[in-house]
Amino acid sequence: MDTSETKQGQGPLEGLKVLDFSSLLPGPYATMLLADMGAEVVRIESPSHSDMVCDVPPFINIDGHQTSYAHLQLNRNKQSIALDLKQPIAIDAVKKMLPLFDVVIEQFRPGVMQKLGLDYKSLAESYPELIYCSISGYGQSGPMVDKAGHDINYLALSGVASYSGTPETGSVLSGVQIADIAGGSHHAVMAIMAAYIARQKSGKGQYLDISMTDAAFSLNALFAPGAINSGTSPELGGTLLNGGHFYGYYQTEGKQQLAVGALEPKFAMRFLALLGIDQSMMMPIASMTELKQQIAERIQQQPLEHWQSLFESEDVCVTPVLDINEAATSLLMKERDMLLSVGNKEQKVSQIAPAMKFAESDFEQFTLAPRAGQGTEALLRRYGVAESDIETILAANAGKESSE
Repeated sequence: MDTSETKQGQGPLEGLKVLDFSSLLPGPYATMLLADMGAEVVRIESPSHSDMVCDVPPFINIDGHQTSYAHLQLNRNKQSIALDLKQPIAIDAVKKMLPLFDVVIEQFRPGVMQKLGLDYKSLAESYPELIYCSISGYGQSGPMVDKAGHDINYLALSGVASYSGTPETGSVLSGVQIADIAGGSHHAVMAIMAAYIARQKSGKGQYLDISMTDAAFSLNALFAPGAINSGTSPELGGTLLNGGHFYGYYQTEGKQQLAVGALEPKFAMRFLALLGIDQSMMMPIASMTELKQQIAERIQQQPLEHWQSLFESEDVCVTPVLDINEAATSLLMKERDMLLSVGNKEQKVSQIAPAMKFAESDFEQFTLAPRAGQGTEALLRRYGVAESDIETILAANAGKESSE
């Protein structure tokens, strides 16, 4: 299946061109958002080493090539060029293409692009309009600039993990990579859009330093302001949202779960009334442990279907905990058009649709992620690389592919 064809439609970012050197999750998710909104995104990939996200199960076979469903979504609507950036001819090809691009986004460890001669400082004089975004774990400066890390480390060092959980659970893992996506991806897209608007006024690009740890620290928006001024940090189970209230998850008969978010008094009182629990137990706060125990015991007496039926007509912020497939097939996601069918007549894949809804933009036709280097020859030619250089690059790529 040919997945390299540029998608049709007029997204709000139509005309924006992005050269993407990133891999795994934070950078690709950011450029997926840009591509979903109409930007032309061209990935620069290694001809000999696949993006590790291609190895995340489960897998699908497309035209004889096995890849992951995660890769097909994260890199949808993009195009791919395979270049060995250790070779001078590949660096020259990148520089030849750069005048036709608005944005560069990269996610290497700090210093890697400098060694390649593709860092912002090396490029800015020749390409003054270039917007250059670097996503890293700890930023381009500071005491941890050379350290490796993952989502768990960024959440740990930003303070987020310290009060995410209860005294019984300790700090808990999240199924979604919060620092990677809410920190790295979303902040990168916001910064790129701000720089793009600024460039329309000044005519100049600029460098964007996105630290996932910085961004995760900034997500402590509700409790950090008080903590850093009072000197007292929030603790596990010490706030209304992490166990200090009956706000939380409760197991039903059959070991399914119910999410109880009845924080406000009007919701809390009605919720307790429906469970047949004495509302006076809301005060004093000292009785909260006993109240949570009573709620847990009541909810565990009936299956999830009972509670869904009871709360369906009530506005008390109580919902079932759905797994991903239950969420995908729910009436809510169907009515919100949150699933796409992407591919062609021979083979289609279901994907999560963009969460942003634009009333005046049409970007309904999507393409699956291309194989690494699938558009190398055509794209290099389109962006002005000399035919002799293209032939040399293709020959070198073929040698590396055959030696894997």
